[in-house]
Amino acid sequence: MTQKLKRRGYKVNKKKVQRLIQKLQLQVNAFTKKSRKYNSYKGNVGKVAKNLIHRRLNTSGSHEKITTDTTEFKYYETDDASILRQKKTYLDPFMDMYNSEILSYSLSAQPNGKTVIAGLVEAISQTNDCPYRRPFHSDQGWAYQMNTYVQTLYVNKKLE
Repeated sequence: MTQKLKRRGYKVNKKKVQRLIQKLQLQVNAFTKKSRKYNSYKGNVGKVAKNLIHRRLNTSGSHEKITTDTTEFKYYETDDASILRQKKTYLDPFMDMYNSEILSYSLSAQPNGKTVIAGLVEAISQTNDCPYRRPFHSDQGWAYQMNTYVQTLYVNKKLE
């Protein structure tokens, strides 16, 4: 802003411009601080499964390999006082690696195990027609190491 004013011929101090912007409430707060990127890994909290896929992402049939990960989305909402507030939502999709079809997904306001399990249960029911075992591949973050997640996978013997 200071550079724009200087180009227009005004002699203005940078700090004066900054004070005026704050006084007039024109400052953009959403971009003043660096936001931390979401990272689901919290160390070992349970059983870490073996990597059965080893970057062999292609598959010859539907429902043979399923992948998942938690993704954070940021968005902005205005509240009653017309103040812009940053919000977050977390998506847990389960994708078939054969045709990139989303088999199931769950959304939540915080990253939690319940929504991951809900998506997993629906993905299992969607892929019951597969005649062979089907690995569910993830980044082995804390949600995918939980005992309930591992037990849900082993309920059906065709899963790994």
